Formats: sequence, C-alpha cells, structure tokens
Amino acid sequence: MPPAPARRVGPLTRTDFVRYAGAGGDFNPIHHDETFARAAGYPSVFGHGLLTAGVLGGYAAAWLGRRNLRGLSVRYVDQVWPGDVLVLGGEVLASEAVADGTEVRVALTVHSEARGRDPRLVLSGGATATYPASGGERA
Repeated sequence: MPPAPARRVGPLTRTDFVRYAGAGGDFNPIHHDETFARAAGYPSVFGHGLLTAGVLGGYAAAWLGRRNLRGLSVRYVDQVWPGDVLVLGGEVLASEAVADGTEVRVALTVHSEARGRDPRLVLSGGATATYPASGGERA
C-alpha cells in the first residue's frame, strides 16, 4: 500500500470553530469568544481538538476505506488557530496476514501551516485497517 497522499484543509476560520461547536455541542467560549480566550491567556480563540481529530478521521477513512477501518487513535500536540491550514499525511508501518485477510497499521499526522510561522505538528495518531482476502474496499 502506498503512502497516503498529503491533503490540505483550510485555512480554518472562526466560523469553522463555531460550526463545530454547534455540531458537537461544545460551546466553551475559549473557542469562539476572543475576549474570553485572551483573558484565559491565549492570543486568540482556537479550534476544538476533536475538530482536528474528526478531520483526520475522515482522511484515514478515505485513504484506508471506511469499511476496512478497525481502529483510530490520536494524540493532541498543539492548538489550531484561525488561519491555519491543516496538512494531513499518513504512512504504512506494518502489514501482516491475519485469519480474515490482511491487517495494516499506519501512522497519521496533522501539521499546521500559517503565514509567519514554521509548520508544526498539531496532532499525531494511528489507525488499523483490515482488508478481506477478497480485496476489500479501499475508498
């Protein structure tokens, strides 16, 4: 299986954060209220960790095939700010035969790019997919 093609998402906006808050039910003002975020010591509002994780989950499902995906894990590394462009990537770590086909383990990353800042890792993770002996779904 080849490495996953890089995918770019964004730039993210405050509206994206508010839309996610509505979908996820997490209306913590640190994600949408500039005054509140600054009072808490942050330079601005920032995105929900689960927003970034959800974007990565969609990427993993598209690459590995949603019916083949068996597990997904993430580790939050840094915040995502308005204006950030997420750069998603993945690589195969291992592939082995199992009773019902082939199991593949992959590493996943999300880097953030923004004008005036060096790219930085904001989320890392991994996934496991199982492909039936008959070939299975890849997308």
